[in-house]
Amino acid sequence: MDNSGTYFVAGALPEAATPTEPLPPWTSTRVVGARLPRVDAYERVSGTAVYPIDVVLPEMLYAGILRCPHPHARVRRVDLSPALALPGVRAAIGPDSPGADIPWYRAQGRAWSRLLDRHCRHQGEEVAAVAAETPYQVADALKAIAVEYEVLPFVLDEEQATAPGAPPVHEGSNRVGEPAVYERGDVAAGLAAAAVVVERTFRTACELHAPMEVHGSVVRWDGNRLTVWDTTQGVFAVQAEVARALGLPLAHVRVIGHYMGGGFGAKLEAGKYTVLAALLARATGRPVKLFLPREDTFLATGNRPANRLTVKLGAARDGTLTALEITSLGAAGAYPASAAATFMATELYACPNVRARDETVFIHAGRARPMRAPGYPQCAWALEQAMDELAGKLGMDPLALRLKNVPRTAQRRGNLPYSTAGLEECLRRGAEAFGWERARRARPGRATIRRGVGMAACFWGFSGGPPSTAIVKLFSDGSATLTMGASDIGTGTKTVMAMVAAEELAIPVERIAVEHADTGTTPYATPSGGSKTVPTDSPAVRAAAAAVRRQVLELAAAQLQRPVEELTLREGRVVTPADPSVSLPMSALEGLQRQGVLVGVGTRAPNPEGTVTIPFAAHFAEVEVNTATGEVRVLRVVAAQDSGRVLNRLTFDNQTLGGVVMGLGFALTEERVLDPATGRMVNANLHDYKLPTMLDVPVEMACVAIDRPDEAFNSTGTKGLGEPATIPTAAAVANAIFHATGVRVTDAPITPARFLAAAGGKRG
Repeated sequence: MDNSGTYFVAGALPEAATPTEPLPPWTSTRVVGARLPRVDAYERVSGTAVYPIDVVLPEMLYAGILRCPHPHARVRRVDLSPALALPGVRAAIGPDSPGADIPWYRAQGRAWSRLLDRHCRHQGEEVAAVAAETPYQVADALKAIAVEYEVLPFVLDEEQATAPGAPPVHEGSNRVGEPAVYERGDVAAGLAAAAVVVERTFRTACELHAPMEVHGSVVRWDGNRLTVWDTTQGVFAVQAEVARALGLPLAHVRVIGHYMGGGFGAKLEAGKYTVLAALLARATGRPVKLFLPREDTFLATGNRPANRLTVKLGAARDGTLTALEITSLGAAGAYPASAAATFMATELYACPNVRARDETVFIHAGRARPMRAPGYPQCAWALEQAMDELAGKLGMDPLALRLKNVPRTAQRRGNLPYSTAGLEECLRRGAEAFGWERARRARPGRATIRRGVGMAACFWGFSGGPPSTAIVKLFSDGSATLTMGASDIGTGTKTVMAMVAAEELAIPVERIAVEHADTGTTPYATPSGGSKTVPTDSPAVRAAAAAVRRQVLELAAAQLQRPVEELTLREGRVVTPADPSVSLPMSALEGLQRQGVLVGVGTRAPNPEGTVTIPFAAHFAEVEVNTATGEVRVLRVVAAQDSGRVLNRLTFDNQTLGGVVMGLGFALTEERVLDPATGRMVNANLHDYKLPTMLDVPVEMACVAIDRPDEAFNSTGTKGLGEPATIPTAAAVANAIFHATGVRVTDAPITPARFLAAAGGKRG
């Protein structure tokens, strides 16, 4: 098993197109690896970048969605007439309107709901939609719609869902399929042989993605053709889902997503809002803009599911792991989704006897979606705290215990070797940069203020692969355009891809324009998620640029009457290293001037067989805990990341430190809170849902880049970064809190109240 199914949820898994000719590894680079600013930095900071939420079209209407206020209810009656009678309201649709019965949440061979379903299974489920001349008229119209609900019993967490007599979310069991079980070796024998055994149960909270730009679309019909400006991580995924829902050919749906204000996995698929906007636009004959209020995004656009995990570890006296058993119970929400959270535990450390069990259940709350390393931060929270507890019982340093059990092969995947294995280097170099040994010994504190340090490690089980196609065009003046379908989700994708093309063509990044994320003008790309964009698309970009490079050298060889093998490109010129007198600007190539433009097409080769490619990381944290108030302050974090070749050290650091901050939210502040009496979310806003702010960010954060190209995996030597940059942070913080205070807090987030409750039985 890998995580590809998490990101490509519909249809067959992607496969490679006919790959282009293999390219040799770069021996040295002039552009790749540098700390370069983003190619669109000015547009982003000046406000001239047009995000989908900024799009305004002539005669455009605004739209909004009426949502169910109950966690479980049946819609008995909907009266749209009061809304339609209001000034400025141009259309309204409800459960009985044309198009409302479009199947939605397709999984396991069936559709689990409709676009507007009378059976509402979570607060925030869509009931009706309206379009009006202004956003204010939309708000008034939504309030005017008369709805009669039959309120039904509900279940709010994974443990309630499995209790006898629990209200069913769907007919039959609340299980989302059968539990998934993985085993190797003999766990019982491994535990019996262990000198030390630890067992503990951990809980993680439901987190919300909360991107800066809310979800939404602008749509316009031109006859029977639909154009969508969507805030999405994958324009082709949205195109496919919208075309299916509306019964349109793919060629009649164009999706544009040049900029987006974050997604973290919540924007990997089409939302109901896009199809509702399209129905309203068709009914009115006018463009429609439908963006969700912030409160709606908390209720209906996805989450990281809550999990309860039990870990049991056994080890010999020297620290060698003899057995590992882990079980997870996770809440998918009201519709099918994965809440699996044990995969990383089965491969992160060498262990011959392993058993893992994942069970996912329905609850009456918003549906889970992939959120930056789905399942892995939850697993790290449990596994890495259990490893620290095991180290304590063995009298070992937590770092030494992990180094003792570094795996040499992918144990769950046929014991195949890793193409590059960076866990040990992350542990050693991260510890060195952090000053681990000294920090473990020095525990400064005063009165009720205690300091401690902790660490945690991880890998991310998915590194991308085909298909990917890129097109590079070199113009007669020596400038170029790169065209690719991948979305830049804020990570700097356009910048690093331009750097790859610039490296191959030997021209400045400033002379490369990037066209991307438009189903009407760019080649197909899978969604940008799972840390797969750079390792998936950069080899295709390099191949396309290399194809242009070959054409340039062939034209130069003919013009200079020299063998092509003697020529190379440097700083926008054709040169001969052995003869400095030969130096010709690319713009002076007669063949280029005659043709006007040279075109190169590159595709991504299949992943190599017989090896497993994954990125690794190890994070180290120092905290200060006020044992009287329970407040935790993170003082510093060092994140060591093995993600193959570093294409841009500036964006590499940005990604890493952003992941750390997200991990701090997991550890200390973020939690969806549902009222047990009403079933409603009580913190569906940015005031009460506690995202980390600048006041929560450590003054000292450092990234240790294990810059080791994985040439066996792809032609750019890259692996993923975004996911492993956030996986181990929370566990490292929890371990640091224990080191500071001796208090093991097993439930995330570690709020002051939870810390004080856990510390209640301890003295001193």
